[in-house]
Amino acid sequence: MKTKSILAISFILTTVFAYSILVYAQEIKPIKLLAVQMEGGKPLMQALKDRKTMREFSSKELPLQVLSDMLWAACGINRPDSGHRTAPSAMNMQEIDIYVAKADGLYLFDAKENMLIPVLTEDIRALTGKQPFVKDAPINLIYVADLSKMSRLSAGDIDFYAATDTGFISENVYLFCASAGLATVVRGSTDKPVLAKAMKLRDNQKIILTQTVGYPKN
Repeated sequence: MKTKSILAISFILTTVFAYSILVYAQEIKPIKLLAVQMEGGKPLMQALKDRKTMREFSSKELPLQVLSDMLWAACGINRPDSGHRTAPSAMNMQEIDIYVAKADGLYLFDAKENMLIPVLTEDIRALTGKQPFVKDAPINLIYVADLSKMSRLSAGDIDFYAATDTGFISENVYLFCASAGLATVVRGSTDKPVLAKAMKLRDNQKIILTQTVGYPKN
């Protein structure tokens, strides 16, 4: 009887230990982004010349420096004294949040802290678009409007400014990709209700567009 009790306790402890390892393995931690590198890349006029949409991507992961620079170019803080961004927003609402879908999970870009904040441990890249390449590309950006920051506007103006401000950000990404030799495509073909549910968005959050970023497929 004593032996059975010991075996039972041992089994319970082993199970708890294994579960703890599994849970820990599934956790993702915040990613501290690197300071932006201002040198390198193509001049603006050359980047404009080379700007284009590409729909074939390598699965190669982006180095942290490249990811950091790309997010800063998208809508990072370029005037620390005021908190203003590289992309304009109507009435400085800064209502567009960038979610970053990677193989290891979903993150939220925190421009003030220059950090990626973990949101989900699941790989939801396949849900970010209806095209087959989205599930394998290293980065899918999801542009989400925080409607709580737009309460002073009418419904029509909310849609207009959310779309306009997302356009500024996505074009910044296009130009960065042209400058850095990356491939990108902005996409509206997304099952937004399904994606919003997977992301566990609030009722006052609205997906506007998604954008895939990665190295060109050889």
